[in-house]
Amino acid sequence: MKASIEWLKEYSDINVTAKELGDILTMTGSKVETVEEQGGDIQNVVVGKILEIKPHMDSDHLVVTKVDLGNGEIVQIVTGANNIHENDIVPIAKDGSKLPGGVEIKKGQLRCVDSCGMMCSVGELGLDIHNYPDQIENGIMILKPETEKDLGKDIKEVLGLNQTIIDFEITPNRPDCLSIEGLGRETAVSLKETFKNPRKNLEEMKVPDKDNIEGLTVNIEAPDLCYRYIARVVKNVKIGPSPDWMVKRLNSCGVRSINNIVDITNYVMLELGQPMHAFDINSIEGKHITVRRAKQNEKIITLDDQERQLDENMLVIADEKKPVAIAGVMGGQNSEIEEDTQMVVFESAVFYGGSIRKTAKAVGLRTEASARYEKGLSPENALKVVNRAVELVEQLGAGEAVEGKVDVYPTKQKVNQIPLQVERINHLLGIQATKEEMIDILEKLEIKVKNDVVIPPYFRQDVEQLADVAEEILRFHGYDKLETTLINSETTLGGRNKEQTIQDKVAGLLVNLGLSEICTFGFISQKDLAKCNVTEENEYLKEAVHIQNPLSEDYTIMKTTSVPTMMQMLQNNNNYKNKDVRLFDVSRTYQNKNTAIEKGELPLENNILTIGMYSESEDFYTLKGLVENVLEVAGMARYDVRKETNNKMYHPGRCANINVGNDIVATLGEANPLLTRNYDISQRILLAEINLDKIAKYARSNKKYAPITKFPAVERDISMLVDETVEVGEIEKIIQKKAKKTLEEAKLFDIYRNEKLGENKKSVAYSLKFRVSDRTLKDEEINSIMTEIIAELEKSLGAELRK
Repeated sequence: MKASIEWLKEYSDINVTAKELGDILTMTGSKVETVEEQGGDIQNVVVGKILEIKPHMDSDHLVVTKVDLGNGEIVQIVTGANNIHENDIVPIAKDGSKLPGGVEIKKGQLRCVDSCGMMCSVGELGLDIHNYPDQIENGIMILKPETEKDLGKDIKEVLGLNQTIIDFEITPNRPDCLSIEGLGRETAVSLKETFKNPRKNLEEMKVPDKDNIEGLTVNIEAPDLCYRYIARVVKNVKIGPSPDWMVKRLNSCGVRSINNIVDITNYVMLELGQPMHAFDINSIEGKHITVRRAKQNEKIITLDDQERQLDENMLVIADEKKPVAIAGVMGGQNSEIEEDTQMVVFESAVFYGGSIRKTAKAVGLRTEASARYEKGLSPENALKVVNRAVELVEQLGAGEAVEGKVDVYPTKQKVNQIPLQVERINHLLGIQATKEEMIDILEKLEIKVKNDVVIPPYFRQDVEQLADVAEEILRFHGYDKLETTLINSETTLGGRNKEQTIQDKVAGLLVNLGLSEICTFGFISQKDLAKCNVTEENEYLKEAVHIQNPLSEDYTIMKTTSVPTMMQMLQNNNNYKNKDVRLFDVSRTYQNKNTAIEKGELPLENNILTIGMYSESEDFYTLKGLVENVLEVAGMARYDVRKETNNKMYHPGRCANINVGNDIVATLGEANPLLTRNYDISQRILLAEINLDKIAKYARSNKKYAPITKFPAVERDISMLVDETVEVGEIEKIIQKKAKKTLEEAKLFDIYRNEKLGENKKSVAYSLKFRVSDRTLKDEEINSIMTEIIAELEKSLGAELRK
């Protein structure tokens, strides 16, 4: 929000420099971004009058002029401008003057004729041509005839360029400060001056309510989105330019002048903080205004000549046949003020901020009006604003006010009442302010205190609870007056819980094994899931958590599986020609289990460790060993490895699950060839997903240590012929079951396939090591155990012992 000091002086005496004022306002919560001295780069440019114009004796396009600079000073200037005439009043850059862009003007000669300065155009003075519609872009600036009295005066003073503009950063909770009045109030209290309210007459103005004015009626069909709608009518309208003082103030706030009626709506918005709109009453079919939700696919051409498609979630101002404005965003071209407009309707309405923000974003149109509405405006300010607009119309002679107003106010503003707890506020802030000091600060801000109850004014809807009252007191008590103290509260020593400890250990292990950790987003797109072979029937889509306001179309759902993001990272590395890539990522996945969100519950979150690798020297067993190392470090001692064929993201014959009972704690294997093709990767991809939350659930944190036994081990080898469908995990379970505690290690050392073995047969060989801690095992004991193992393998798996 920009404001000129000249405008702020209407509300408060200002006896400090612009920089000092900026520092003071920043310390009281109205952060100042910049302080700009307008015209600071224009020096020694004055007003002059052309007395004589003669052709240059040595040029067919130059002329020699005599210019009166006042006080008897007449200079000669050579120029090529063709839009000047004798007696024109123009800006003159004298010898030694400076212009925007670092341009310096010196006395010199043009074709052997002395030239003692330069006549200036709008652009050469660094001005916006749009703010001077009567000037031409590539010609000398011609000033109004009445400026002849200002000959020799600084052009900045004559054109009003000597203003100081302060640019404020207004926080979202202070929409009242998106106005000169609000900033003026803050300025007065910050400087300990009296707040001068030049618009106090508006609060005392009594305008009778009417059912209609000049046949105009209003109806609100969506009171949940439109809290109040006021309409006043002005007749005998005279469209024309605005006076210089209004144009200068609009320009100081970065608003371009258009015509007197439109300028009044913009001026009042800047002055009082409430957006307005002006309609041509003849453009309203049936003279009936309805505030309603738009119809699906309804269209409107806005004032910027763009066609906007609407939907039923948007609010519009409509007549009996069509929408004439997108509520709170921009008016429609079909109700625009034209040069022949005779009767104007001034609209002052207050809408629900959330709806305006969503609408502005959906139609791609954020305006000064929508920026104010989305922060939440007070319905009580609407009447004051529309009365000010009508007052300005009559003040400028732009029309005559029609008596009365149409005021539809279905949703009244709630009045907050907050107990003033002096001790609680002092304890909260760490100060020792008296009750009288607190009341004095609050009342200067027009916050009433009655019977120890704080009652905020209508324009301070942000003051809702005791903490807000404390903030207002602290702002003007002084943040810089707070003493530095130690923390005065009970504290506890921090530490990592079991899950965090396991995560740190696993991350350290993987880094030591040569893997690189990556960090990924918590959301993905449906396209990513499709590339990973996830279809509509898959639980990853059925249980997806959809984002209501996604950053882009690429990030519409929360991450349901970590595979797509890992595949994307592997693809990036492959594109960069990186070889032997080994990555891991720890991130969360989100599942809407049993429609939890619809029931008002939180989605299921899982902490997932994802490993992704590709290399010519690594295969499934490399990955399996890596995952087993992770489980060992985490403290997982008992688990099963089971073949997995249903997970479509993995190769159907090269994938396994790590189970504890029937609970899957990890999945690992080779990526489905469809994935590698979709991501344009020619190499074999190895993937693993490990649920760290489940690992922590089953892991044992208390390790048991045993002495090294002094008794020797007994080793046996066993080789058997089994069907191709038999998994080695099943074989190991039987060996472990029958050997019980005597088995120290079962090591798979050979899997052999050959046509001579038979169709769909394979040979599997294990090296078994037996040992107990209290004695040396005898051959008879080992032979008995081996016999039981072989018998069970033959019975359960159909194995044949190879001899």
